[in-house]
Amino acid sequence: MNFFKAQDHARQSTFKLVVLFSLAVFALILFTNLLVMFALGYVNTDQLTAESFAQQFDGQTFLLIGSGVLVTVLFGSLYKINSLGGSGAKVAEMMGAELIVASGGDINKQKVLHVVEEMAIASGTPVPPVYLLPEDSINAFAAGNCPSNAVIGITRGCIEKLSRDELQGVIAHEFSHILNGDMRLNIRLIGILHGILLLGIIGYYLLRVGGHSRNSKNNGGIVFLALGLIVIGYGGTFFGNLIKAAVNRQREYLADASAVQFTRNPGGVAGALKRIGSDAMGSIIQNPHGVEISHALFSEGMEHSFTRLFATHPPLEKRIRNIEPNWNGKFEYKPVIEVQLKPAAQSQAQGVKKAAALMAGAAAVMRNEGFVDRVGQLSSGQIDYAQQLLSELPAEIKQAAHNPFAARALIYFMVLDNDPEMRQQQLQYLASAADEGVYAETIKLVKKIPQLALAHRLPLLDMALSTLRQLSKRQYLVFKDNLNALVAMDDKILLFEWSLQKILFHHLDVVFGQTSKQKTGQLSLKQTQPACAVVLSFLIYADKQQGMSNEAVFAAAREKLEGLDIELLPVTEISLDQVGESLDQLARLTPLKKPLLLKACAKAIVADQQITAAEVELFRAIADLIDCPMPPLVA
Repeated sequence: MNFFKAQDHARQSTFKLVVLFSLAVFALILFTNLLVMFALGYVNTDQLTAESFAQQFDGQTFLLIGSGVLVTVLFGSLYKINSLGGSGAKVAEMMGAELIVASGGDINKQKVLHVVEEMAIASGTPVPPVYLLPEDSINAFAAGNCPSNAVIGITRGCIEKLSRDELQGVIAHEFSHILNGDMRLNIRLIGILHGILLLGIIGYYLLRVGGHSRNSKNNGGIVFLALGLIVIGYGGTFFGNLIKAAVNRQREYLADASAVQFTRNPGGVAGALKRIGSDAMGSIIQNPHGVEISHALFSEGMEHSFTRLFATHPPLEKRIRNIEPNWNGKFEYKPVIEVQLKPAAQSQAQGVKKAAALMAGAAAVMRNEGFVDRVGQLSSGQIDYAQQLLSELPAEIKQAAHNPFAARALIYFMVLDNDPEMRQQQLQYLASAADEGVYAETIKLVKKIPQLALAHRLPLLDMALSTLRQLSKRQYLVFKDNLNALVAMDDKILLFEWSLQKILFHHLDVVFGQTSKQKTGQLSLKQTQPACAVVLSFLIYADKQQGMSNEAVFAAAREKLEGLDIELLPVTEISLDQVGESLDQLARLTPLKKPLLLKACAKAIVADQQITAAEVELFRAIADLIDCPMPPLVA
C-alpha cells in the first residue's frame, strides 16, 4: 500500500471507528437505562414479564437517560482529545517520559537520536522529538495528529537492549505510523476510551455519596445505581478494547512490512520482536496510563490473562513469521554487548561534493513520474543518503541544529544576504531584535561557515524543527517576526527564502497554536481548479523554460490533472501570498488526488528537460506544504 492509499485507508478506518463507537454508546445507553429503571423503581419487578415490562416502559425517561449517557460519553471523549491537543508531546508527558536532548553524553540516547534523524531525513519529514520512557521493557510509540507535532516515545529497555539494526527497525515501524496517518486515529482512540470509562468514574463518586448518605431509603438505590454504573463504565472497557483491537491489528502488520521495506533489513524489526519474546520484561508497560496508549505501542503493552480477544497487536509469532516465513519459532537471542555509533569519516569538502552529485541525480528521478507513487516508501538508497549527509555535516552545524538558541541562529544564517552591505544591515537588526544569546550564535556561524551546500539546507531545516519546538510561545513569535523582517529587508524574496518560511511556519504554527488544526482531505480537483492554476503557473515562471514556450509546458502539466479546464495565468496576477493560500487549499485534496497534482508539478519542472537544484528544492517544499512528505530524490 502506497502513501496515498494508506492515507485514504486511515480515513476509512476513522469511519469504521465512528461506527463502532456509535454501537458501543448505544449499548451503554441500553444498559444504563435498564440499570436506572430497576435501581430507582421505575419498573415493578414483581412477576415481571416481557408484556408487563413493555407496559411500564417510559419512552420519555429512556430518551432522557440516553441523552445523559450520550452527552457524558461525548464530553469525556472530546475533553480528553482536546486536553491532548493532538500533540504527541502531551501524550509523552502523560506517560511520564523525558525529552532526550542531544547535548547529553549517553551513547544509547545519542544512538536513538541519530537513527530518528536519518529516518526523518530519508522520509522528508520534520525530525520528531524523542522521549524516553523509564521502563525496562522493549517498546515504543509515535504520537501526534500530524508530522508537525509528532513525537517518538521509546523505553529505556528498547535503547539499551536492542542492536542498532533492531532499533532502526523499531523506529522505521513508528515512522510508518507517522506517514500512514495512523497517529490521528490513535489520539481519537484515547479519547473514546476515556469517554466510555467516564460512566464508571461517575459511578465511583456516586458510590462515595451513597455510602455517606443518612437516608437509608435512598441510600440503597444510590449505592445500587453507583455499583451498576461502575460495572457498566469499567465494563465499557470491553467495548473500548474490542474497538482498539478491531481497528489496530492490521495496521501493525502494515507497519512491520513498511519497516522492512524502508530498511531493506527484515532482521531489524524481526530481531526486535524476537528480543521481546526472549526478554524477561517483554514489552509490557507498567505505567498506569499505558492502557490508554496500548494501541499506539510497537508491541503489546498490556497483559491479557484470559483472552487474546482484546489484544491490540497480533501475536509475536505471527508478526515474526509474516516477516521471516522460515523462522524456527525459537526466541533465543544473545544480549547486545556493545553499542557503537557509525563514525563520520569524511571531510566537509568531500561531503559537499558527494551531496551535490546526489542532488544532480534528482533530475533523472523526476523524469520518471512513477517516483510520486513511492512517496512514503523509503529505499535503502534514501537511507544511505541520509546517513551520508549526517556524517558529512560540519560539527558546528549539527550542534547548532540541536540547540534552541543556535537553531534560531542557524535559520537566520540561512537567509542572510550574500551582499556584504545588506548582510551587515541584517546582522545589525538581529543585534537589537533577537533574544539574548541568539545574535552571538549567529555571528559564530557567520565566522565559521562560509556557505551551506544546497543539499544540506532542507535536511537541516527538518533537524532544526524538532529543536525549535522547545521554544516558548513568546520566543517563537519573536523568532517568526525576526525571520520575516530579515527576508523582507532587501525588498526581494528568493524562492528558497519563501520555501523556508512556508515550511517552517507550516509545521511550527500548528505546534504553537498560530493556526487552526489541519483539516482532513475532502476536496476534489474540480473544487480546487483556481488553486491548481496558480501553483502550476508559479512553477513555470519560477525558472526560465528552455526550448519550450510557457504555454506548452503548462499544457503538458495540465494533462496530468484529469482534464481540468485551467489556463496559464499572467505573471502579473500571481503573488507569493496567493501561492501560499492556494497550497493551503490543495492540502485539503482527497489523498488519492494529491499524486495527480504532484505529477503535474513534476511535469511543469521537467518538461523542458532542464532541472536545477532550486527547482528540486521548490518541488519538495510544495509537496511538504500539501502534507506529502517527499523523500530525497535519489535512485
